Amino acid sequence: MPPNLKITPDGNLATAVAAPAPRGPTRREVMEQFVPNSPLAGRLGIELVVLGEDRAELRLPFDPANATLGDVVHGGAIAALIDTAGMAACWADEVVPEALGGATVTLNVDYLAAAVGTDLTAVATVSRRGRRLCFAAVEVRAEDERLIATGSMVHSYG
Repeated sequence: MPPNLKITPDGNLATAVAAPAPRGPTRREVMEQFVPNSPLAGRLGIELVVLGEDRAELRLPFDPANATLGDVVHGGAIAALIDTAGMAACWADEVVPEALGGATVTLNVDYLAAAVGTDLTAVATVSRRGRRLCFAAVEVRAEDERLIATGSMVHSYG
């Protein structure tokens, strides 16, 4: 008898229904745990504020340890915020990932103004999502809503 058929208690043939495969966490669920537990995000103080479909909002509270000169936020901290926000947006969907990994393929940052003694908020949105690559655009703003930096990144799913 073919493996997809079974005999019912009343002697009839019926198609066997396979049990659903175990379901792992979605990319969004993974990201909700990843950002708060990332060693780099923790060291910089990056916080996950909102994770919505194809969108992530992260916050970098001002910390003198992230300053380059006086109370100017270091460009590397801003770049890390952009990269982390873009990656979070790329993982903000309901797909169960094949693997828990990935990498930033490209990262572009345009610094538009100095971030002087201020908390920063990054909002990342997905521009295009493919099977293996995801493209995101990111804006970083100061507490007074001034645009501090813009960026784009491409994420490759593991």
